[in-house]
Amino acid sequence: MAIYGVKFGDSGKEYYFEGQNLKIHNNVCVIVETEKGLQYGKVIRKVKETDIKSEEVLKKILRLTTKEDYKQHLINLKEAEVALKNAQQIANDLRLGMHFLSSSFTFDRKQLLFNFTADERVDFRELTRKLAALYKTRIELRQIGARDKACSVGGIGQCGRELCCSTFLQSLESVSMTMAKNQNLALNPTKINGSCGRLLCCLAYEDSEYQRCGKGLPSVGDHVVMDKINGKVISVDVLNRKIKVFCENELKEVDLNNESH
Repeated sequence: MAIYGVKFGDSGKEYYFEGQNLKIHNNVCVIVETEKGLQYGKVIRKVKETDIKSEEVLKKILRLTTKEDYKQHLINLKEAEVALKNAQQIANDLRLGMHFLSSSFTFDRKQLLFNFTADERVDFRELTRKLAALYKTRIELRQIGARDKACSVGGIGQCGRELCCSTFLQSLESVSMTMAKNQNLALNPTKINGSCGRLLCCLAYEDSEYQRCGKGLPSVGDHVVMDKINGKVISVDVLNRKIKVFCENELKEVDLNNESH
């Protein structure tokens, strides 16, 4: 069974589909079957069966796209932009505190999806009715959070690269303040928060390694006694397992990789 990773835009999540007996190469556009209807997507890569969860049920790639499919795709994109402006205008008229970020038709136009942000929960039933009457299709309104917003909008992170969430991350994992503490980072929001205002996703990348290297290490401020050193820990190098101790008015570095300590 051939399995392929498909994306429905330049950024966002990659979805897995069964290729049936089709001969498919990377960067080829395809029509796929989804729970929301038919979708126009691009094949990113061929996926190993071992990368798929055993219980995961895969939808199918129905066919390669044609010139007519591409024309319809462009029409959908253009009309989705107009729908986005119309939805925002109607929401403003209804005095709903909603800010629309994106909109998209399924390829077969059986559904029109809007993503929006709001400071609180919104009763958008009247808005949904107006949009359904205008576009004669099923309307889905999805309220997203700050991290999802950054993923949708994109941007440049502190590292100078495109945001992880809008490029390669398949899901937004939980990130905690403990991870920043494990890495001895200054707990300054401007340093450890991303564009979304939440903790940086990349704090989770090396957390397991910091936990492994940090086992048995003292913390800054601890009093330690080892060999002939008796003093206060003023800094900890977790990855190299080295500490600096202020002892008898002198600063000494201790390598905890050395078994004698």
